Amino acid sequence: MDKNTITAVVLMALVVFGFSYWSSRNNTAEQAQDATEQVEQKKANAGVASAQHASAAMLDGTALFAQATVANDSVKPVVLSNDKIEVTIAPKGGQVSRVVLKEYKEYRHYKAGVDSALVLYNSNDASMNFTLETKRQNLATEDYYFHPVNVTKNAVTMEVVGKNGEKIAFDYALSEDYMLNMNLRSEGLSQEVSPKTKSIGVQLTDHVRQFEKGFYFENQYSTLSYKGVDGSSSHLKEHGDDEQMLEEAVEWIAFKNQYFSSCFIAKEPLSNVKLTSVSEDEKNPKGYLKQYSAQMETAFDASGKTPAQFQWYFGPNNFRLLQSMDKHSLTPNHDIDLQKLVYLGWPVVRWVNRFFTIYVFDFLTSFNLPMWLVLVLITLILRVIVYPSTKKSFMSSAKQRVLRPKVEKINEKYKDNDNALQRQQEIQSLYSQHGVSMMGGCLPMLIQMPIWIAMFNFVPNAIELRQQSFLWADDLSAYDDLISWSTDIWGLGNHLSLFCILFCLSNVLYSVMTMRQQRDSMAAAGQQAQQMKIMQYMMFLMPVMFFFMFNKYSSGLNFYYFISLLSSAITMWYLRWSTDDAKLLAKLEATYERNKNNPQKKPSGLSARLAALAAEQQKMVEEQRKRNAQQK
Repeated sequence: MDKNTITAVVLMALVVFGFSYWSSRNNTAEQAQDATEQVEQKKANAGVASAQHASAAMLDGTALFAQATVANDSVKPVVLSNDKIEVTIAPKGGQVSRVVLKEYKEYRHYKAGVDSALVLYNSNDASMNFTLETKRQNLATEDYYFHPVNVTKNAVTMEVVGKNGEKIAFDYALSEDYMLNMNLRSEGLSQEVSPKTKSIGVQLTDHVRQFEKGFYFENQYSTLSYKGVDGSSSHLKEHGDDEQMLEEAVEWIAFKNQYFSSCFIAKEPLSNVKLTSVSEDEKNPKGYLKQYSAQMETAFDASGKTPAQFQWYFGPNNFRLLQSMDKHSLTPNHDIDLQKLVYLGWPVVRWVNRFFTIYVFDFLTSFNLPMWLVLVLITLILRVIVYPSTKKSFMSSAKQRVLRPKVEKINEKYKDNDNALQRQQEIQSLYSQHGVSMMGGCLPMLIQMPIWIAMFNFVPNAIELRQQSFLWADDLSAYDDLISWSTDIWGLGNHLSLFCILFCLSNVLYSVMTMRQQRDSMAAAGQQAQQMKIMQYMMFLMPVMFFFMFNKYSSGLNFYYFISLLSSAITMWYLRWSTDDAKLLAKLEATYERNKNNPQKKPSGLSARLAALAAEQQKMVEEQRKRNAQQK
């Protein structure tokens, strides 16, 4: 094949491929345009269908409440109000369309100094609908325009009336605080509803918005929660999407933000409950956190003799306030238990928070102290409580420290790892004869860990910290970001929390002091020495892990941990400074003199069990050696 032929083939190939590429681009564009047109056509068809449906409802003389499908511009929303809350009831659907909490602000308004109350519930994001099956059609309250009657400052009745006098009505009554009572009743529907129909469907949705400073932290503590008729409470998972079909009936369902909730409460159990929670992306332009929905059924008397009774709680997630809502219970001598919206941790931790932390916190806040000082005082109170066990732990380590030369002689005597059990037995005997408990250092940790974890659960739920400033932190309920930048860094975000850095530095200081104390008190040998080195590496690694974990957490929690660890380090330094090793050793020697006539004195308690285990293991090793010798 000559050069001209090759050139022609290449050019032809380029033309073919170029045309194919151009054609595919045009087809893709046409397909995209067609898809767009199809979507628009579907929307138009849906709008036409909706209009046709509405027109049919108006023209169909047999349809119930046909005339109520037409809006009346002269009918305006009704506003119920007290000192704490403002609730707007809209004609469309006769439902709550807006709830304003007068005493609270969104963070963005707080930061900008704007005097604007927090809008917790808005019909643009939330809805309430009741559906009832009749012989001729399914009624949905959201399809009708209701008229207000009997309007007062705190109460209103929203009703829709059919051509033959049929009626559906909502009776609203606002309490002196955050509870809104709501009755649903009907008149003249007995002939329209099958005698078998004993329930009404309920559909609730809420697209909750971000109210706080940090999306991650608020999202982590926002969830769809519910309380079962058996008194237990639970919630959908906080991270990612979740959907559950509940087997048990429930008393209430709450669309919960970190610090505020819209809670729907029913007098009769809610059954066939389907709950859905969809998480939003942090970068969504409208500032949404999650999208909640709940579908369920509840008892309904279509004859109109007994109204269906409900309540809405629109308010803050304050533990004591939620407890006080029991006074509004629709059932006498029955607690609503809304305080279960405030998560206090798993059982042991919850008891610490429920019966200690909350009482101390309430006592201190009753003096109107700044929140940072309350956290400091809680830290000092806890430090005083654990000081006796901390001192006991330190003295146990100090006793081991002054006996270290004797332990090193035992380690030298049993260098071989095959004699590790004998070495351990002799060390335990030494400690026992000198009155030293090897387990004495564990008690403070056992006491402090539940408290640490309890505060981890309590502080993020303490609404009292919300929008309270201290030093460079403008809001102790959110992260502090004196050092920040515009671009997110993976694992770090767009800021550095100084209180988190201080917490991690105090953790390093406390770890160094703890490791020095362990190194001085323990003459480890063999595998034990290797294990101690690994533990030291882990103790240095923990502050690094904590930094990446807590950089997005609330500055109040980081501040508490910083003060707690710093006070622990100071306590340890004071105990070391005030301990005379020579006097301590003389005291131990005196104890040994009292026990020297009993050289076989056995350890007691857990040490005794460890010694027995070591002896049993030693016996098994000896028997194995004998069997090996016989086989040879």
